Amino acid sequence: MTDEISALTTIFTEFYYWITVVLMFLIHVGFCMYEVGASRYKHHQHTLMKNTMLIPLVTVTWFLFGWWIYFAFPTGPGIAPSIMNGSTALITDDSAFSAAFFTPTSDIMAVNLNDHITGVFWAAFLLFSWTAASIVSGAVIERITTFAFGILAIAIGSVFWSIDAAWGWHFDGWMLKILGYHDAYASGVIHAIAGGFALGVLAVLGPRIGKFSSSGEPRNIGPRNPWLVTIGLFLIYTGFWGFYAACNIPIYDVGGEGDFALGKVYLTATTIYVTPTTLGGITMNFLMSLSGGLLAGYVIAKGDPFWTYSSGLAGIICASAGNDLYHPIQSLIIGMIGVVIAYKMHYWVERKFKIDDAVGAVAVHGYAGFVGLIICGFVLNGYPSSGYSVGAMFDGSTYATINPLGQFLGALIMFFVLGMFPGYVIAKVLHGMGKLRIPREVELAGLDYETMEAAKEDEKAVASSSR
Repeated sequence: MTDEISALTTIFTEFYYWITVVLMFLIHVGFCMYEVGASRYKHHQHTLMKNTMLIPLVTVTWFLFGWWIYFAFPTGPGIAPSIMNGSTALITDDSAFSAAFFTPTSDIMAVNLNDHITGVFWAAFLLFSWTAASIVSGAVIERITTFAFGILAIAIGSVFWSIDAAWGWHFDGWMLKILGYHDAYASGVIHAIAGGFALGVLAVLGPRIGKFSSSGEPRNIGPRNPWLVTIGLFLIYTGFWGFYAACNIPIYDVGGEGDFALGKVYLTATTIYVTPTTLGGITMNFLMSLSGGLLAGYVIAKGDPFWTYSSGLAGIICASAGNDLYHPIQSLIIGMIGVVIAYKMHYWVERKFKIDDAVGAVAVHGYAGFVGLIICGFVLNGYPSSGYSVGAMFDGSTYATINPLGQFLGALIMFFVLGMFPGYVIAKVLHGMGKLRIPREVELAGLDYETMEAAKEDEKAVASSSR
């Protein structure tokens, strides 16, 4: 009976993560539609191809070293000892869950009948990587070179988000142990870091031609196809169901050793920190935070469709850090608060620093994620940050509980240390090489100019040809 239950658990878990990958793919489809809808016609094909090509670039690099980074760096290194081997160095020995098992040549990084989980779990994390790179993609449309974006996509998708996940998501992560960091559905681990990274790039990249008047006043370059923007964001909403599910462990025994007959086994869904939650509860919280974001966005943007739809996403992102434990009313209110702050911050930063964020990515993901982490520290103050230091999963070490200071420091690390600073430095290097921004004449004519002119010539040739 035990073997049968174990086999069924394995098969269910494998299929569970496979389904999350399928759903999360819709996030990327949504980003493509969203960005094309926000861009001008003369840049449409380049915008699509830029977001398409991040798929192979991030996938290959994530396979080669991104996954390895996640398992190698949870200790900092040198900040907090590992619960696996007591070391503060890189986790590359033969201990359980060591990075040594997640290199490209490892037996479990391929078809392996003794391991059904690694491949689909790797894929779920990979789709998180795509999301991080896609967030940056939207912010920089209409002026960045394909080469530069490829480098930036690899950096955020396969390096820096991998490090922040190791620190803030991994069961051995030093931020959990020391800071009491809690971020169940990635307000910081994905959204704050990607928003911060985008802001760092934008500070170097500069605004689109014509965005600011001679007096410095920003001009509105609104979405050219609001229907595609709408479809794109609804696809992202849909994909976020998979995003939330992928941040969970579907079946986990939080009751300790025992058997069903004695009632000592307690199986439930947990967060990535193995803190118990339920899919029913997070479903309510997801919908309430979405609703809070939409309501607040509609009011503060005076019914502007672009910001209303974007605010729905911002509401989800703001509440995501603690949506495993919030009451639905809390999720609603937190989503509303995040939207108001993100919206106000967007226009203040735009005017003050002349930052041209074409789709509001820094606001929706970065500012909302940052605020969400801080709010989580107050609302969930005193809750366990991780299941690995309490109850049946206690390993002999004590993890700090969730607290306001820990969440604030975590937000700073995610947004600035691992996000904005690396984005700014890499963009500066690319700018110094003359590889960051397209030439002025190309931007004015459109990145698709050559393609469109070639199409016109083809049409003329077809029209003038004899049958």
